[in-house]
Amino acid sequence: MARCHLHKFGGSSLADADCYRRVAHILLTHGHSDDLVVVSAAGKSTNFLYKLLELSATKQLWQEELQTLISFQQNLIEQLLSNEQARSLRERLSTDQSQLISLLSITSINDYQSSQVVSFGERWSARLLAALLRESGVAASDVDARTLLIADEAAVPQIRLQESRQRVQTMIETHPNERLIITGFICANERGDTLLLGRNGSDFSATLIASLADIERVTIWTDVEGVFNADPNKINDAKLLSSLSLAEANRLAHLGSPVLHNRTLQPLFDTEVSLAVRSSYASHTDFTLIAPKSSSASAPVVTNLNSVALFNLELKTQFKPFIALLDEAGLSPLAHWELGQNRVELTVTLENQKQVLALLETNSEALGVSNIKITDNLGLVALVSADANLYRRGFARLLSRNARPLFNDGMSLVTLVPQSQVNLLTQKVHRRCAGPRKRIGVLLLGVGNIGEAWVELFANAQAALNKELEASVELVGLVSSKKALITDDGIELDSWKQTFAAQATPWQYNHLFDDLHELECDEVIALDISASADLTLQYPEFFARGIHVVSANKLAGSGPLPFYLELKQQLDNRRLFWRYNASCGAGLPVQHALNDLHNSGDSIEAVGGIFSGTLCWLFENFDAKKPFSELVLEAKGLGITEPDPRDDLSGRDMQRKLLILAREIGFEIELEDIELKSLVPTALAELSLEQFLSRIDELDADMLQQFMTAAEQDKVLRYVASLDKVDGKLKAGVGIQWVDNSHPYANLTPGDNVFVIRSEFYQDNPLIIRGPGAGRLVTAAAVQSDLAHICRDLLQE
Repeated sequence: MARCHLHKFGGSSLADADCYRRVAHILLTHGHSDDLVVVSAAGKSTNFLYKLLELSATKQLWQEELQTLISFQQNLIEQLLSNEQARSLRERLSTDQSQLISLLSITSINDYQSSQVVSFGERWSARLLAALLRESGVAASDVDARTLLIADEAAVPQIRLQESRQRVQTMIETHPNERLIITGFICANERGDTLLLGRNGSDFSATLIASLADIERVTIWTDVEGVFNADPNKINDAKLLSSLSLAEANRLAHLGSPVLHNRTLQPLFDTEVSLAVRSSYASHTDFTLIAPKSSSASAPVVTNLNSVALFNLELKTQFKPFIALLDEAGLSPLAHWELGQNRVELTVTLENQKQVLALLETNSEALGVSNIKITDNLGLVALVSADANLYRRGFARLLSRNARPLFNDGMSLVTLVPQSQVNLLTQKVHRRCAGPRKRIGVLLLGVGNIGEAWVELFANAQAALNKELEASVELVGLVSSKKALITDDGIELDSWKQTFAAQATPWQYNHLFDDLHELECDEVIALDISASADLTLQYPEFFARGIHVVSANKLAGSGPLPFYLELKQQLDNRRLFWRYNASCGAGLPVQHALNDLHNSGDSIEAVGGIFSGTLCWLFENFDAKKPFSELVLEAKGLGITEPDPRDDLSGRDMQRKLLILAREIGFEIELEDIELKSLVPTALAELSLEQFLSRIDELDADMLQQFMTAAEQDKVLRYVASLDKVDGKLKAGVGIQWVDNSHPYANLTPGDNVFVIRSEFYQDNPLIIRGPGAGRLVTAAAVQSDLAHICRDLLQE
């Protein structure tokens, strides 16, 4: 049966005796009896060994430093092992000390001998950890990787995969049910000379051996919990990633991740091996799993390099073959830009700068490269995600003028900025693109006809809105006049009716607000699609609790002036939003237009119009061929009027809408300041509906007389709201007007609304907004528009 796990421990995980004990505990509690283990040199041992070589090469005394290193190893042995085990390791350490003395005493030490000196760190670690495991009563042996990994010499040794695979498989077969502790960082040539695998060589050893051994999982145990979506030392709210695709991890490593190195990941491609990155100091915590063939994109990761080299050069050959040459040399640029006129830019790490320059100069004639300029005062900021395109716009908005345009390879977005801007831009990109996804909860107050239409609209718009906002906007509450359902899990839009019917319970305002307070939402927006006066009285409490409001209900906007001003004051005191475009004109952009005119510096001088689809229908169809009352009854039968037609005929609805518009443009007036001329005679106003309908023909005589008189002057009757400034004074009223046949009020589609706005900029030719001013779909659309506007406002920088 194939072994399934390989553990790798770095130097920081083996820094002292307590660390060794912790590692042994991890292997005994998180592993199996046949696991493979790859180790680095303990603590700073490798640095000590390099220092010994430096001292020897410069003819300085190195003996004292060697003794310090040997004493460190002796102390580890004494602290971790019993007498018998310790005696064996002390003897081997004494032999190693003699070998080191011989090597360091060579007058001109060669590269193989230098590598042999450096290799002692890993060999000591493997030997000691294997002995400690045996001390714990389990079978364990140390293995020198030079007997496994055979390589051809190059700038970085090139492993002979087939030969090395055979040796690894043989080792596994000959050590069943035994933990094998293998040295990292080192390998050998065909003659057995020691070679070093270079930077991050131990991690590379681990993934390489895992791929050769057909291991299912490699765990790199280190001093961090895993891969974060930003450097936690620089970004306070950086989050640990639970998963990452191999392609994303590889791009992140290439762009300078301090946790991953792209060379470590290469052996994992085209294998089934997954890689976990965990903390040896907190083995119980969550960690990051890198899956080789993950199909799902992970959360975006933001990374940076404080300093990079930017090459600007003239290139007379094709760009793609030029980049391919760099890729083949293992010098792939971090990002590149084609500037036009045969000029290109590419950025590389500082450690690759000299090699890239040498490659360009060597191949300058073949590539047509000339006029090379290098800039080294820039830093890099990048976002890595398989869904990088989703974040392009958000990232681009943050770029200053002196930033390079975003380079996008489908897996990452990369820019260069002056070094002084790197950290600030990194924080901004993380906050906007990779920080916690803001959650906006929506509470629907009113689940009737318009509420149902809004849910349908929201269901179709939600995905696009969430993508645009890079946030999550969810329906979290439904409230009718009698029952309510508030849930932090969100409400499925395709089954909301059934859910509400099954789970909604009777409610009171205090319980409703308590439930809303418990929601795990960054913001809550209440949509008032009711006509409830009682609900509007709760607006101050909504605002006091930080809840934004969208109103189709016109009662708050047209309520008593002190109440209205109190609401506006609450909005000013806190960063809260209240939008109520649907309360006047439904989906028509009347308030948008008024606000735009105001923001442009214009001065509104008059607003008028027909704000009732019902009254528009009645007067467009009234031609005196049938009594006006008969037309009202016909409209009632068609469902055009309210159940009690007097609610339309009184003009009170238009009066409230005009008040909303007046306040919107800055007039602090009350409803009573707007003159109201009702179509309902006083004698009929207080009757029951049944009595009113029995006497409705009492409307006809006056209406017929007005129609005939207006017709004699070539005019028509219209029920109009008007607001005008005359000699600096406000004149506002609602009632019948006689208008010319050419007037904007005269020729409407029955049921339309029309708004006529005259301003300083629109004098002789007023601004006219016309269209359906009522109906479930247009009203729901206005509510959805207001909701989207508030969401955008909330998510602005």
